[in-house]
Amino acid sequence: MGMKAVLEAAETLRDATNELSEKLLKDCKQIDWIYNPLDYAWNPHKEWIQRFAGNGAKTLLVGMNPGHGMGNTGVPFGCPEQVREFLSITGHKVNQPPRIHPKRTVYGLECPKPEVSGRRIWSSLAEHFGTPEEVSREIYIVNHCPLWMFNEAGQNITPDKLTGKAAGELKTICDQHLRTVVSVMGIERVIGVGRYAQKQAAALFDEIEVDWVPHPSPASPFANRNGGADWRAEFKEKLGL
Repeated sequence: MGMKAVLEAAETLRDATNELSEKLLKDCKQIDWIYNPLDYAWNPHKEWIQRFAGNGAKTLLVGMNPGHGMGNTGVPFGCPEQVREFLSITGHKVNQPPRIHPKRTVYGLECPKPEVSGRRIWSSLAEHFGTPEEVSREIYIVNHCPLWMFNEAGQNITPDKLTGKAAGELKTICDQHLRTVVSVMGIERVIGVGRYAQKQAAALFDEIEVDWVPHPSPASPFANRNGGADWRAEFKEKLGL
């Protein structure tokens, strides 16, 4: 039941954000391009849900929105090498967004470029649990917002930077999806990856624990300290690994 409801929630999120995209581009002066990986990378995302959303996880890791990893693979924090080699999600055709920024090519699951954030998260989980199935008995991962957005120069623009009425509509859609996932999976603890994700979750849930871990992005001095070892230690401590 849980997995099917998570799949339905993702379909609803995909369709609602697709419908809102043109309005976002008109309303939000910060962005000129929107990619929706739930749409063009739906097949690997669907496999991610079908294999891992119904295995009993009670801890939910929540990211802010896709970056290069999910933008190519459809998997949250989906560093392409980790998606292929650890999660064994392979063989799916990933389509293309309707409009492609010349600096933001989508290569799909075979993308040769790793994503540091996703590599740090998934390699830490792999080291502790051994298999993705074991991970999914304890931990599941979603993003609050499914859209990968950039300005004319191709720079990533995160949801917290958006202004305008459509930005409020986007937040409402994303909040509802997160509420649904927490409810149907029986989640007992939500951990925001970074302060923004924690803040979004904390505003929605009073009855369950909401915590945070520092974001593993290479843009974060803490995440890079000691070659990432300090971040890994903090991540494992917060997750009780």
